[in-house]
Amino acid sequence: MNQDQVKEFLLKIEEPSEDFFVIFSGKTSKKANGIYHPDTREIIIHNRNFDNDNALMYTAIHEFAHHIHFTTSPMPVGPRSHTLEFRSILHRLLARAEDVRVYLNPFESDPDFASMTQKLRREVLTENGRLMKAFGAALVEAERLCREKGARFDDYIERALSMDMRTASTLIRIHNYDVSPELGYGNMATVAGIRNDEKRAQAERAFEEGQSPDMVKVGIRPEAPEDDPLSKLERERRRIQRTIRSLESKLTDLEQRIQRLGGTSAE
Repeated sequence: MNQDQVKEFLLKIEEPSEDFFVIFSGKTSKKANGIYHPDTREIIIHNRNFDNDNALMYTAIHEFAHHIHFTTSPMPVGPRSHTLEFRSILHRLLARAEDVRVYLNPFESDPDFASMTQKLRREVLTENGRLMKAFGAALVEAERLCREKGARFDDYIERALSMDMRTASTLIRIHNYDVSPELGYGNMATVAGIRNDEKRAQAERAFEEGQSPDMVKVGIRPEAPEDDPLSKLERERRRIQRTIRSLESKLTDLEQRIQRLGGTSAE
């Protein structure tokens, strides 16, 4: 597979709003399999890192997701590039790549992976989900007992059980909302954190359909009101300016404290 073929395959997955370049470095790298340069719209792939084309395509799709994220985000993408939005884009592109047979999912095609996934889901994720749901039911009983005895439920949670109230509240909601234990505790907690009945049912269905947690979280977020790109950018500029002013004030205060303790100002 050459770099032109990789780009052709990526375009089968999604047509981006801006053009991009795929470049094979012809080298190996211990630091990364690939990198995206947003300024030049270049996807660099260290092609000698790979033993097979499928693994190379995964990296290409990963870097392509950075390109989609960078060129479609209404706000400038910061230095922390692997955000919730990015991961949601990546997982969407991978699912599409599997549909058009540009990328083969090894976790489904390899019988060893398929067997391991079935075992983990059945024996660990689902069983843990059932246990956590039962835990929530027991906490409901503990809360009732605290009311009967005139004791503080938060004190019972924090000192008698050595738990934090946030976790206890999540477990109780999992029980009260009757969230499916087959989702596994982490995804059950996400579903239980949604107050809106319709959104909560939507999230549970999305998990059952195999969507990743990042895709589900992006899918259930409230839609932002329509706004023109210029207004968004101006708001972001004002936010950054406020941050700069705050940091400058903190720096001035810090330097004054250093001087009072006999230190010297930074050059």
